[in-house]
Amino acid sequence: MTKMLATSEQQAIAKAFLAARAAKTPLTDYPGAMPQGLAEAYAIQDSAIAFDGRPIGGWKVGRIADELVARFGGHRIAGPIFTNEIVDAADGAVPAMPVYGGGFAAAEAEVLLRFGDVGTREYDIASVRDAIDEVRTGIEIASSPFPDINKHGPAVTASDYGNNKGLVIGPRIAGWQDADLIAMPVEFRIDGERIGAATMETMLDGPFGSALFLIRALRARGIAIPPGTWVSAGAITGVHEIRPGQDAEALFDGKIRVSCKITG
Repeated sequence: MTKMLATSEQQAIAKAFLAARAAKTPLTDYPGAMPQGLAEAYAIQDSAIAFDGRPIGGWKVGRIADELVARFGGHRIAGPIFTNEIVDAADGAVPAMPVYGGGFAAAEAEVLLRFGDVGTREYDIASVRDAIDEVRTGIEIASSPFPDINKHGPAVTASDYGNNKGLVIGPRIAGWQDADLIAMPVEFRIDGERIGAATMETMLDGPFGSALFLIRALRARGIAIPPGTWVSAGAITGVHEIRPGQDAEALFDGKIRVSCKITG
């Protein structure tokens, strides 16, 4: 993918999303011409990141639907997760995670990978493990002031931070270097009711494939990956829409729990 500089119209879209996020007001319509490809989407996203100014502590990776892969030229998209919206709940805490009540809101069970020193070497699906220094359980909070963000394809989703609003970092996965993460059972509950269950076999080439994609995608965009950067590797049990006031819980391997309370 060739890096594209934002046009004045794309900068205006980025500013409109930033203003809506800051004011916590919904956007009933997309604020401009919808991007038709990922280069346009990332031009908007890069512009928003620059205007926003907050430090980035991680990146979410989302999947492109199989029927859209040929059109968009890939299987995944990425969006920034800002440091001030990353909460460590490894000690069993249940943090309050805000969403846009009048927009789109969802929570997703995800495996989280933390980069060590990525350096400049080239990686493949086997060697990318060398770039990872920790693996955790977690919940990604997906939310945007534009309620229809996921209804217009991956470019629109990518344009507004990939539809990210935060990350809950849960307990570590011990022995991840030798564990069969792909086969690990994962469940997701909202208000105590199980609404999703799956393994990472549904995730293309798994969480390490997401890390490999992200390294290549960020390099193409000229974005550095400092040590300590988190990768939220993709929804395992699905994208579960959620409302303020509800509780979310992910259960990994039948024993590792991570939870949060959704607020408006």
